[in-house]
Amino acid sequence: MSAAAAQLELRSVTKRFGIRWEGHSIAGMPPFRIARLGIGRTFQIVRPFGSMTVRENAAIGALFGRDDARRGPKEAFEAADGVLELVGLAAKAALPVSALTIPDRKRLEVARAVATRPHLLLLDEVMAGLNNVEIDEALEMVRAVHATGVTVLLIEHVMRVIIGVCRRAVVLEGGRVLAQGEPEVVLRDERVIQAYLGERYAKRLKA
Repeated sequence: MSAAAAQLELRSVTKRFGIRWEGHSIAGMPPFRIARLGIGRTFQIVRPFGSMTVRENAAIGALFGRDDARRGPKEAFEAADGVLELVGLAAKAALPVSALTIPDRKRLEVARAVATRPHLLLLDEVMAGLNNVEIDEALEMVRAVHATGVTVLLIEHVMRVIIGVCRRAVVLEGGRVLAQGEPEVVLRDERVIQAYLGERYAKRLKA
């Protein structure tokens, strides 16, 4: 199935069954309303507010987050300080965003999402483009966020990240579920290996 066909099928399924969160349909709902329901997300291409400091960027999330957790400016900055400590950016809170490295910008993207106080956090390839040391540091950040009680859903292609933090993995091919279960089991599935690494590689592993 082509990517375009998979996208059309996904839209059809979504239209028929909807996307539900805590018993309510959120399909077609504006992003700001979804955030207020307790769902936070990051983007693969980070887009911080360039004219603001690191601390101000994090405070934005606290100002416009979950309905039952929204704060005034003073409380928002206090919350931002806590979140920056959590993701390892406390020492850079006063810096302009332009002074941050790519890994730190990714941390800030997570911080801003966490500041909304989500029940569910969707992370879109936060490890993309990082070297091994940076990936290890990002793994610790994700574990720290999860330890606060936030459910984390990762979209990720770095295998050791999936094994390192995930309790359950779902592999998609052409918009369909190819395999799901414990990461160690799923990543040894011959169908998964063949789909992502090729038939020759799968046969070589089996030999």
